[in-house]
Amino acid sequence: MIAQRYHLRIERTDFKRNMARFYQLSIEPTLFGDVSLTRNWGRIGRLGQQRVHLFSSEKEAVDLFLKLLAQKRSRGYRPNVRA
Repeated sequence: MIAQRYHLRIERTDFKRNMARFYQLSIEPTLFGDVSLTRNWGRIGRLGQQRVHLFSSEKEAVDLFLKLLAQKRSRGYRPNVRA
């Protein structure tokens, strides 16, 4: 069982290059007591793609969550700050 749920949506936009992308990460428990890390990504306004990773411990899922977040932040993704 996990201690807390994690959910984050980050975006990268560059209007000069017609770029509007999102990347979403969430960690949640499965029905069988494992932990899943779900990644969604694509163009803002579209469904995009999805990939689910299964782990036996929360630590493994959090490690991948933080690794993916660091990669995306280095590429210019930032949290959405809409009013």
